[in-house]
Amino acid sequence: MNTEIKSVTGPHHIYKSEKKSSPILEKLKIHGELIAAIASGVLIAIGWMLEHFSFEITSVISFILAFLIGGYAKAKEGIEETIANRELNVEMLMIFAAIGSAIIGYWTEGAILIFIFALSGALETYTMNKSQKEISSLMDLQPEEATLIFNGVEQVVHVSALKVGDSILVKPGERIPADGKVLKGETTVDQAAITGESLPVRKRIGEEVFAGTVNLRGSVTIEVTKASEDTLFQKIIKLVQSAQSEKSPSQLFIEKFEGKYVKIVLVAVGLMMFLPHYLLDWTWAESFYRAMILLVVASPCALVAAIMPASLSAISNGAKHGILFKGGVHLERLGNLQAIAFDKTGTLTKGKPEVTNIIVQDTIDKIDFLRTVATIENHSNHPLAQSIVAYVKEELNEDLLQSDGIEDIPGFGVKATINDHTWSIGNAELVGKPEAVSFKNGITKQLASEGKTIVYVKCNDQLAGILALKDTVREETQAAISELKEMGIYTVMLTGDGEKTAEAIAAESKIDMHIAECLPETKVHHIKELRAKFGTVGMVGDGINDAPALATASVGIAMGEGTDVALETADIVLMKNDLPRIAEAVRLSKRMNRIIKQNIVFSISVIMLLICSNFLQFIDLPFGVIGHEGSTILVILNGLRLLK
Repeated sequence: MNTEIKSVTGPHHIYKSEKKSSPILEKLKIHGELIAAIASGVLIAIGWMLEHFSFEITSVISFILAFLIGGYAKAKEGIEETIANRELNVEMLMIFAAIGSAIIGYWTEGAILIFIFALSGALETYTMNKSQKEISSLMDLQPEEATLIFNGVEQVVHVSALKVGDSILVKPGERIPADGKVLKGETTVDQAAITGESLPVRKRIGEEVFAGTVNLRGSVTIEVTKASEDTLFQKIIKLVQSAQSEKSPSQLFIEKFEGKYVKIVLVAVGLMMFLPHYLLDWTWAESFYRAMILLVVASPCALVAAIMPASLSAISNGAKHGILFKGGVHLERLGNLQAIAFDKTGTLTKGKPEVTNIIVQDTIDKIDFLRTVATIENHSNHPLAQSIVAYVKEELNEDLLQSDGIEDIPGFGVKATINDHTWSIGNAELVGKPEAVSFKNGITKQLASEGKTIVYVKCNDQLAGILALKDTVREETQAAISELKEMGIYTVMLTGDGEKTAEAIAAESKIDMHIAECLPETKVHHIKELRAKFGTVGMVGDGINDAPALATASVGIAMGEGTDVALETADIVLMKNDLPRIAEAVRLSKRMNRIIKQNIVFSISVIMLLICSNFLQFIDLPFGVIGHEGSTILVILNGLRLLK
């Protein structure tokens, strides 16, 4: 591979960029097996015509070429695996069957066997390439260069040279080269490749952007927040590549079974060559001929291909829809899910408190009240204060007032003076508990019962009003829970919040059961109890405190915007925090398991039917070849249905 060195001025002065190999060569490499199979088929047709016109020697040469060209890739693969694993495999059975057919004069049948075997091999290769299509397309989305701004000067550097804290310029129409946050400007970004969102997302100063997404409109300056190898984009690629290399329990069983089965077939073929001659008065030619047919039809090609194409297709399908499986084992297990537990904050809810109610005294102007409260809370870093300020800014779209400074009262709230009025904002103790409880005929009790947090506001000696905030349930939560319950999956919420808040969120989410005041170790305990009761149990979370429970569950599912620890621990990642994708993943798993069962039952049935037909002398070698290899192709095509 050629390497080209480019130089640029500034601190990141050297980088390497690799030239990609010719697309034509790549296509030839990918479709090499298909080309060999087609060439083999053409040579078989030529050989058959030559044989028909009595050019026997020339026809044999044509068949030999068909053997060599069509069978080379599979023969090489079979011999290398046999040497490496010290165990015979399906490829070796096919080689023996083709050679045996040629020995007894069935050149056409042996060549057809090689042709169809090569064709099914090409189809398997196509399946592998198809299943990796999303990875290849994602890799193509990764920009190789970025416009670095250093000391006010723009420099083009390789993305690998970017460091955390660097400022980069992204113009309209360009792909964002690194994960970061917007420093200057405002734009609209197409995030479909990463999160699966169909509509472009507006990005303002301070908001997060991802590598590989497209800047549609404005020119923006972005501060790099992650190194190139740690971006969300790279995590997607690593996760799916890892998933495609990890085999499911069913696949591992089939591979172990294959070696023993091949030995049994070879012993049966050896017995078939001699026993029928002595026991059933078959001729030597008939016994050897039937033994060769047995070698063909008893080969477990279809059974071996029953699982891997289906599994890879399902993993690929999930990746395309923002569901990343870390391996076939997790995908297979998900279809057997009986119960699923959810963390509350950031999973069922948005994870940020939002203002839900504003109630003021009748003598106070609501707009002035909000403007004053936001002015004071703007000096605080408390999450509730930040939520109030964000709400008021969006609602009023006006500049805030000037305060004379604030006094922080730890554990209670803040005090400030504005226009000679003293304002107190905080909990009930700060403003006077009896007055807080009796406000507006005890409405605060009702709000508290709904799981809301109350912020009290006092002006001088009078309670001016209250703001109720709540970590609101995601819009899609109810739909997601309903879908899971329709599938017969029991739903549970595990949260560290108090009983009242937990009860309110559970009721709004339509969860079957909730458990409040959970510490990380408590969540693990409850997951173990659920596993003992239900068997296969899932856990969905996004935080560091969820990691132990994610690891304990049969299947751990992390929200894509969660912490790195949660993403590393989980078995499945939802790239967009889209809870309905869980039901979609369960359906995909069930569909995959159903197709695998279909393939296994079908392949075993065909093998048994062909073996019995051969022993009863109902089929000849050509029909044995077609029945056996045709079933393999059908099994692979059935697995490919999961790509849609």
